[in-house]
Amino acid sequence: MNRFAIVTFYRSLVRHKLYAALNIGGLAVGIAVFMILGLYVRFETSFERWLPHHDQVYIVQDHWNLPGQFDAPIQVTMGDWLPQLKRDYPEARGARLDDLSAIVQRGGVATAERVEMVDPELLDIIELPVVRGTTRGLFDDPANLAISETMAAKYFSGADAMGKPMTISVSGHTKVYRVMAILKDLPRNTEFKFDFAARLIPDDVGSPNWARWGSEELQTFLRFPTPAAARAFEGRFDDFISRHGKHDVGANVNDLLHESLLPIADIHLDTAKGAKLTVVTLGLVGLLTLLVAIVNYVNLATARASLRAREVAMRKVLGADRKTLMLHFIGEAIATAALAAFVGLALAEVALPLVNAAGNLSLSIHYVGLDGVLLPLVLLVILVGVAAGLYPAVLLSRFPAAGVLAASRSSGGGRGGTRVREALVILQFALATAFIVGTLVLAAQTRHVREADLGYVRDGLVMVPTFPDDSLSETQRASLLAAFADVPGVRAVGTSSTTPGDKRQQNHPNVKLPGMTGRGPAFLQITIGRGFFQVYRPTLLAGRLPDDAHGEDDVAGKPKSAVQSMVISREGAKVLGFTPSQAVGRRVVSDDGPRTIIGVVEDMRFYSPREAKHATYYSYASHYVEQPDASHFPIAAVRFDGDPRRIVEGLRAAWRRIAPEVPFEAKTTQQSLALYYKADDQAGRLFAIGAGLAVAIGCVGLWGLASFNTQRRVREIGIRKTLGASSRDIVKLLVTQFLRPVVIGNLIAWPLAFVAMRTWLAGFEDRIALSPLYFVAATAVSLLIAVATVIAQSLRAARAAPAWALRHE
Repeated sequence: MNRFAIVTFYRSLVRHKLYAALNIGGLAVGIAVFMILGLYVRFETSFERWLPHHDQVYIVQDHWNLPGQFDAPIQVTMGDWLPQLKRDYPEARGARLDDLSAIVQRGGVATAERVEMVDPELLDIIELPVVRGTTRGLFDDPANLAISETMAAKYFSGADAMGKPMTISVSGHTKVYRVMAILKDLPRNTEFKFDFAARLIPDDVGSPNWARWGSEELQTFLRFPTPAAARAFEGRFDDFISRHGKHDVGANVNDLLHESLLPIADIHLDTAKGAKLTVVTLGLVGLLTLLVAIVNYVNLATARASLRAREVAMRKVLGADRKTLMLHFIGEAIATAALAAFVGLALAEVALPLVNAAGNLSLSIHYVGLDGVLLPLVLLVILVGVAAGLYPAVLLSRFPAAGVLAASRSSGGGRGGTRVREALVILQFALATAFIVGTLVLAAQTRHVREADLGYVRDGLVMVPTFPDDSLSETQRASLLAAFADVPGVRAVGTSSTTPGDKRQQNHPNVKLPGMTGRGPAFLQITIGRGFFQVYRPTLLAGRLPDDAHGEDDVAGKPKSAVQSMVISREGAKVLGFTPSQAVGRRVVSDDGPRTIIGVVEDMRFYSPREAKHATYYSYASHYVEQPDASHFPIAAVRFDGDPRRIVEGLRAAWRRIAPEVPFEAKTTQQSLALYYKADDQAGRLFAIGAGLAVAIGCVGLWGLASFNTQRRVREIGIRKTLGASSRDIVKLLVTQFLRPVVIGNLIAWPLAFVAMRTWLAGFEDRIALSPLYFVAATAVSLLIAVATVIAQSLRAARAAPAWALRHE
């Protein structure tokens, strides 16, 4: 822009301060929302991309054809999968990682940590940054240990950790390791931990199912030079599975199990169901909010065009051609966008800590570098400026000089300009109403999953996930259960192989009726101990619960060939084709042996509300025993009355008295299930923030448009009042004319919002109905907002004296 253009731009801003503020403010808020949600999208899609050669590393996924049990690929394999693969394909380059709980003993204090047990080749395949030492050949010596910077500071208080011993217990095996490498703390955009890393020794950590096809033990990574090489190697998996899996899974193993490769950069968004849709949705919210801001700018710019018509005419008389005028006005739009971007960047900096707190995020703005915002912001300014300024530039440059200078009043774009502005208001409020519908549905669904009946009483329930620790003896476990029961306020104590939020022990045997062809439906099998049903209190629909009075109920120590009792869930009865009462007494055949159904209980939801209900059966074991082909991990659960903090302290005191060498951990149901709700809560808050600001921008634009149009119609209002129109008639006329595009926008919003929300809700197994009330409420809110926005301008115009209005120009 030349000096004259800059002066003209400056004068247009200071002469009409209110509209300049509305233009710049609306764009600034739109850019700030777009920037913050863009940072969120970039963060969510950047996982593992910081790793060198991340595009060469893949994780092996198991796909099980067991409807109702596995709704997504499982990113783990059996423990012996990679050694078997390397025997068939020696050229394969891969390594395993087993994330395990551990106990670090230091200074007489036991601390619970996570340790990554890895093959020696893993740190060559996944190249982690190192602060001290080297990862090359690190685990050739099984006594070597790698720890993170944070763990080095935690356990060595600033002293040099290199070469120092650390006593760590994993899976009941206690070893003294030497710290031989310190890893740089990993960034937040990673699914890896690596606070501690040691060599994987299967004999120490492997379960009885380590080499059994059908088990899921650990993560397996493969590295290939190119994506084409990865896809070609993936084509060998079916033959590999067929050769090795028939013995454990059956001759039809390829019908039940398929394996694939997933780039490690895709692990984050593929791990949680609905994560990709959430990121896409919030990205669209950012884009649409920016679109609303651009529409707001175009609306106000075209409405104010009449104020610059004579300027355009005079410049044409002085020799300016249409191209020059268009470039001038597009330049002004880019300058406006630049000012808005500056203000928007400041708003983003101020708002980011609040957004991080609301969404439990750690987003930050970097100005330069690969993740810097300055270059993208410059491109955004140019794009927004051109997009927002093109139509006003075309409109202004078209004004005929002679007609404008001869007219007593300046044109505002004529009927065509009015229609364009009305169409833009329709677009704004279509998006605004769709946002309101989305916010209402997200809030209702989030509240529903937190309050829905889980099939058990969620309040007054505490789980002890450290109870299955291998360092505990069976005698200690029995003493702990008795001590837990004696804590004041405890009503029941029980154990089971899985609890809410805990997926460490999952077994999915097939169950079928005698004579049924095929393998039968897959059930989630949960081994329970005494007190389980007293703790969770599911509704007994038919039959009875297991007890010690019936010897056949106890499966502990019995061979598979023995007929044993089982309790199944409502969903389990359904997949077998029975009502609850019909299922009681039926004999079935499980992969674990013959079973008799003695009772049916209500479904209990232990996992994500996005997962389908599991057909489940419960096997009662009076005590836990490790069998040659199975191992059980009893997790304790406590039903209580009163203050949870007091109960947890009582449980902790009992634990320290009986097993002081093992760290204690306890979680309420809300804490255990929080992981499943976190992502949707986060998305809901961010969506509400973006949607609310988009609606606010639309309202600001509508207010500005109402103010301008009302001023243009002052003389008309005066004439109407002179001819007998009342103030009420004038207000009704003005409000009705503004509500028409708002109503049309609402009608457009309904199908858009319906499709979008139905798609989002489809990701939940337990979901609310998409009631028409959400759409009616959103329409009522948008109409109320529109009326409130324009009513003040309409009242002021309607109350003006007719004589003043007729003199007004």
